[in-house]
Amino acid sequence: MPSGSIPKEAAYQIISDELMLDGNPRLNLASFVTTWMEPECGKLMMDSVNKNYVDMDEYPVTTELQNRCVNMIAHLFNAPIGEDETAIGVSTVGSSEAIMLAGLAFKRKWANKMKEQGKPCDKPNIVTGANVQVCWEKFARYFEVELKEVKLTEGYYVMDPKKAVEMVDENTICVAAILGSTLTGEYEDVKLLNDLLVAKNKETGWDVPIHVDAASGGFIAPFLQPELEWDFRLPLVKSINVSGHKYGLVYPGVGWVIWRSKADLPDELIFHINYLGTDQPTFTLNFSKGASQIIAQYYQLIRLGFEGYKHIMENCKLNAAVLKEGIDATGRFDVLSKADGVPLVAIRLKDSTNFSVFDISENLRRFGWIVPAYTMPADAEHVAVLRIVIREDFNRSLAQRLLTDINKIVGELDAHAVHAIKLSTAAAAEGASKSTVDAVTEAFKGLAGNKKAGVC
Repeated sequence: MPSGSIPKEAAYQIISDELMLDGNPRLNLASFVTTWMEPECGKLMMDSVNKNYVDMDEYPVTTELQNRCVNMIAHLFNAPIGEDETAIGVSTVGSSEAIMLAGLAFKRKWANKMKEQGKPCDKPNIVTGANVQVCWEKFARYFEVELKEVKLTEGYYVMDPKKAVEMVDENTICVAAILGSTLTGEYEDVKLLNDLLVAKNKETGWDVPIHVDAASGGFIAPFLQPELEWDFRLPLVKSINVSGHKYGLVYPGVGWVIWRSKADLPDELIFHINYLGTDQPTFTLNFSKGASQIIAQYYQLIRLGFEGYKHIMENCKLNAAVLKEGIDATGRFDVLSKADGVPLVAIRLKDSTNFSVFDISENLRRFGWIVPAYTMPADAEHVAVLRIVIREDFNRSLAQRLLTDINKIVGELDAHAVHAIKLSTAAAAEGASKSTVDAVTEAFKGLAGNKKAGVC
């Protein structure tokens, strides 16, 4: 910390100059997080940036806007809410906090049931696919829950519902399904999981529920595939989380967790405080948080409506299809992502003998693109993938520019590989020639050494 102050203009310029070295958010195709919003929404956010959401008595309108968001999202997910009923849910900093809260509700409800039956409740577990986001591993480790992962196989990069249900036992607090895998954007089959789990619960007398991690797909599937059953239409789905700062189209960080009914959220997890004014119920991991992202979510919901969100998601899907078509045309990649799912393009090299997707990822940074390369989880670790996320601000011209740059990089890497082969071939030939000369020389030395007399 400096010993003295400096002018505000100097402080601004120092930080502004350093921030220029950051990547361009618009070209960050690694992230699902929103990087553009309308100026009007940005102004609303700046107008409310000094509001602490937890002060509900001081900011009652902000609290009302949050409650309206919860109700709109609950209806979007087909929650069984009557006309005079209020949805059960809360805003969070993101899907990570939302998952922690949902997981705690499942753990507490399971523990209460086990205690009533006089059974031990010290070894809870949760069943997921190995493709889950790291926040599920955090939940398991932080709150002492065993994470039972269904391993992946090459060509099938989401949780297999049949294998998941086989892993369920009496200590399973829930099965977590993903609507939009981080790895390939694919939706897991929540309907099949529900049906298989209903049968197993009936057979065993258990009551294992489902949580849907819809961080990415929750703001996509209702608009593009309204007939797809993944939400509260399925009886075992008790809670759903979604990221407002992903395809909810809000700057980071805001998320939401919605429960099917009040019975699915144990009362003992809700705290009541009165030292900020009136009695205020709260269920969060943190206390203070900004109100601006909640206000921004409300803006997007009423500004766009169902029609607007549908149009944006259709456009994202079309841009993903255009990019996929261009990548297919190169003949160098296999596309692993599905047409129905989160709008992204996940690809692997057909031949990675001379270079890998990691080389392509590194070289794309020369052009400003941030495109991640990674290996799949167990048991498909040998599959290396390049993933391109399509957001609202990624248009056709950017898609064409990206294709051009990928083709240029692949061409350069091919040329380098050929050059390397020529050099290694030349070196090998030179080595072979040298070996031959050495062998002949040694032979003549041998002959000379064996001569007893005479002219050499």
